[in-house]
Amino acid sequence: MKLQTNATGLSGKLKVPGDKSISHRSIMFGSLAKGTTRVHDILRGEDVLSTMAVFRELGVTIEDKGDEVVVHGVGFDGLRAPQKRLDMGNSGTSIRLISGVLAGQPFSAEMFGDDSLSKRPMDRVTMPLRQMGVVISGQTDRDLPPLKITGSDHLTPINYTLPVASAQVKSALIFAALQADGESVIIEKEKTRNHTEDMIQQFGGEISVNGKEIRIKGGQTFTATDVTVPGDISSAAFFLVAGLIVPNSEITLKNVGINETRTGIIEVIQAMGGDLTITDVDEVAKSATLTVRSSELKPTEISGDIIPRLIDELPVIALLATQANGTTIIRDAEELKVKETDRIQVVADMLNDMGAEITPTEDGMIIQGKSQLNGATINTQGDHRIGMTAAVAALLVADGEVILERSEAIQTSYPTFFEDLSHLIV
Repeated sequence: MKLQTNATGLSGKLKVPGDKSISHRSIMFGSLAKGTTRVHDILRGEDVLSTMAVFRELGVTIEDKGDEVVVHGVGFDGLRAPQKRLDMGNSGTSIRLISGVLAGQPFSAEMFGDDSLSKRPMDRVTMPLRQMGVVISGQTDRDLPPLKITGSDHLTPINYTLPVASAQVKSALIFAALQADGESVIIEKEKTRNHTEDMIQQFGGEISVNGKEIRIKGGQTFTATDVTVPGDISSAAFFLVAGLIVPNSEITLKNVGINETRTGIIEVIQAMGGDLTITDVDEVAKSATLTVRSSELKPTEISGDIIPRLIDELPVIALLATQANGTTIIRDAEELKVKETDRIQVVADMLNDMGAEITPTEDGMIIQGKSQLNGATINTQGDHRIGMTAAVAALLVADGEVILERSEAIQTSYPTFFEDLSHLIV
């Protein structure tokens, strides 16, 4: 795909697609509740469609009616053994969280994914699940997919301190703990996105959160409810950055989720002096309207407990930093290495190929500002966030052409990305 590189500015309003994390969990909790759950504004990216397909294979009726997705929940005790292998596509969220769901089921299943997912280690989930009595195994000592799992209807509760800050690992263990015989305690390394905890309460369950300590009692049941999915701040991030770094720009994004565990990018933009305003705040839905304008940016250091709150946005934040006045440093982001790609190396290589000056480190990057970006051929390597970052970078290329290979990867999280981007180009 050849990308347009001659934008004189960006202007307009957008409503970004529904939050991917919440969309996944609405299908999961809707399936595990008793009764009918209606989900509005769900993201229909390929990752979420994979989750829907898996729960259908597990015996849940899910109807997509266009304006809403209707989930006819069966409860934990109503899931059935699948008749075929469960295809997780490219979705790390699906395979990790559903491992926790299947942990308490008295049947066997096999989960697999595409080439990219098959390179992602699952041992951080499989090791604690084994402690709970689950039989689960993958390929190599890192438990790469495919994973074979045989659950147990007598799971042992767990007291577990997470060695990494990962919402996916935490959520997998929560789903397992909900089916265990007794109370489990999970302690986070750093606080991560809390959509799973919020949704347990939304569906009538109980969970205790005290700082980084989470307590969950097993044997709970959930009651169906309606879910309205706010816009995904991870998708909004690409337009926030575009509006800040492309001259003569002003972009307004409506109904963006601003859950407190996801707003790291807003704090980084503010720290860099970006012109960002927040209006129409909905405290219940945890959403707001965000408006950005072209800005002169200063460098910053991004590290510590903010990292889990912007881990998915770091590729496009790296692009933002290439246009700041000075050197930006990202630390404590080892988690980037086990995403769809090794995002530390891939982001550095991509932006360096376009003329940036980025030094990858073991846990982040050192990014020199005020880079003149040039045309290049970029391969997404199957990573949707690499593709969208390259597309935003292309808007800054005065000469030359950006060719994006494997652009179809963007379908996993934002099927209308290029259409929405084209509406903003002046």
